[in-house]
Amino acid sequence: MRILILRHFYKISLVFGLLTLSACTVVGPNYEEPVVDWLQEWQPSVYKNSSLSDTQTKQNNTELEFWWHLFNDPILNKLIKEAKRENHSLRIAGLRIFESRALLGIANSSLYPQLQQVNGSTSYVNNQSHGGNAPKSQSFTNYQAGFNLGWELDFWGRFQRGIESADASFFASITNQQDAQVLLTAQVASAYFSYRTTQARIEIARQNAKIQKRSYEITDNVFKSGEGSELDLQQAKTQYLATLSTIPEFEISLAQTRNAIAILLGKQPGELPELDITTSKYEWPVISPKYFQYIPAKLLTRRPDIRTAAWQVAAQSAQIGLAEADFYPAISLFGTIGWSGSDLSGASDTSSLVIGPSFTWNILDYDRIENNVRIQDARLQQLIEQYQNLVLQAAKEVDDASYSLLKTDEQKLLVDKSLKASKRALALANIRYREGYSDFQRVLDAQRSMFSQADRQLLTQGAYISTIVNLYKSMGGGWEKMSGDELISTNVRETMQKRTDWGDLLTAPLFLSDEPSSSASEASQNEQ
Repeated sequence: MRILILRHFYKISLVFGLLTLSACTVVGPNYEEPVVDWLQEWQPSVYKNSSLSDTQTKQNNTELEFWWHLFNDPILNKLIKEAKRENHSLRIAGLRIFESRALLGIANSSLYPQLQQVNGSTSYVNNQSHGGNAPKSQSFTNYQAGFNLGWELDFWGRFQRGIESADASFFASITNQQDAQVLLTAQVASAYFSYRTTQARIEIARQNAKIQKRSYEITDNVFKSGEGSELDLQQAKTQYLATLSTIPEFEISLAQTRNAIAILLGKQPGELPELDITTSKYEWPVISPKYFQYIPAKLLTRRPDIRTAAWQVAAQSAQIGLAEADFYPAISLFGTIGWSGSDLSGASDTSSLVIGPSFTWNILDYDRIENNVRIQDARLQQLIEQYQNLVLQAAKEVDDASYSLLKTDEQKLLVDKSLKASKRALALANIRYREGYSDFQRVLDAQRSMFSQADRQLLTQGAYISTIVNLYKSMGGGWEKMSGDELISTNVRETMQKRTDWGDLLTAPLFLSDEPSSSASEASQNEQ
């Protein structure tokens, strides 16, 4: 009996193997990456005449990954490092990679027999007879067991296209996580310098309030001595109190920015010891706009969101093949091995083997299948157009940021000169007032102007730093390839392993590819 079953299994395996070898047709288009002809020669308008050597290109490519090191700020470096480790939105993006990895595993399983079912049953039978010569009662037990196997062969590449689509979606989840890194680093840097700007504005307001308080005290003494007017007194008091009133607003903004940074770091709102530094000791980074003419625009295609769009095109391209496979018959092999018996006296045990091919073909459903193919093709073209538009938007962001950087630097230089002039004007106004050549209104006007220019200088400085951050963000800088250990924390991984059997999906190395290939199945095989 056992030898007979093994022989049958051998024959089944041989037939399966031969049919699998013959199943080599894959319908539907192979993936072709969308081409952006103009991008190869494009440069931001302010850098059109710049030329780069290969060494400079490689250097900038590396700098994009850790662009915030350009500011030479250890506190900022620490904040971004902590954010990449603890930020919850980034963790969610990392978990979606493992979700896609499990979905890819489901797609891969379609290449194997889809039905693998063991069944069995036991039943007790008790018959009661009344009258005649038959026995009064009869009882016995029936038992049976079987193994069913069903395997739809991938004659038309239906399952292979499904794997390609799932494979591309898996890599899209990786680039989505990388795009989340880009956004996170830009958010942390922007919030950090916004915090420093607000700190400095509070310090400037307090310094100006101190100066204005001294003027108010002088006019108060002069008025009380009978040598000055009440108008000068009230104007000095108004300006002093108006300056003081700006400080609470700045402090509100400072607290809100601090809390925003805390959330980005995965911490509860409240004090952040990392930010405890007096404004007078903080040194603003000095970066010339000339430095950025060496950032090659062709690195635009490294933007993770653009690479995600390319993977989405690849995933949808495979869906056309899936839809076209419905035009053809689904060819399957089926087999059943069964055994049944009974303890009834004289009954015999029975074994059975059933094996054979089968097919199903929707021959009268042509219109539905054809229109489904058209739907998938239209969706593919939509994604291609979306990819093209995304590249255009990315180029616009780079061009806008580059131009803003240049013009903000020009503005910063002019504001610096304006502040210097306002300080000189205040000094002259004080001298002329003390010597009696002008009234106190000139002093108040000079104080107001200097305070305005000092505040504007800080805002311009912050805007200049912000344009640098936006430029690197528009170039897609700030992401790095992360291992599985870096995508989710050890505690989260241990919790998930205790809750669910993940096997090695949470620990196996990720296969990372920079670009979608024409054969996504190759990447899938490497991943598995």
